[in-house]
Amino acid sequence: MNTKLHAICDSQGRPIDLFVTAGQVSDYIGARALLSGLPNVKWLLGDRGYDADWFREALQDKGIRACIPGRKKRKTPIKYDKRRYKRRNRIEIMFGRLKDWRRVATRYDRCPKVFLSAIALAALVIYWL
Repeated sequence: MNTKLHAICDSQGRPIDLFVTAGQVSDYIGARALLSGLPNVKWLLGDRGYDADWFREALQDKGIRACIPGRKKRKTPIKYDKRRYKRRNRIEIMFGRLKDWRRVATRYDRCPKVFLSAIALAALVIYWL
């Protein structure tokens, strides 16, 4: 019953693409699933969980600069734009607004497809209508 929601958002914090994984699964699976749906952008802001060399290389191949802090256990520290990274709060605000919907916050649905549909419906009503 534990799940993680991975999302691609625009610069205003509106969700564009959503993906649900099991809670105990690494963030790399969500990153790999959403990689093909990335729009043409200059920067990608991400959490420490998305710090992987293969993900950074895939973003670089698409012409996207990564603003992802390195994991704490990384041997060589990764430089990132700390000022730009502070804008990631828009994404956290988006997740918080989705959880204002009780059905999303408490996860009434057992089926992941139905749960993702409820999240998509909430995002549609909150951000796009």
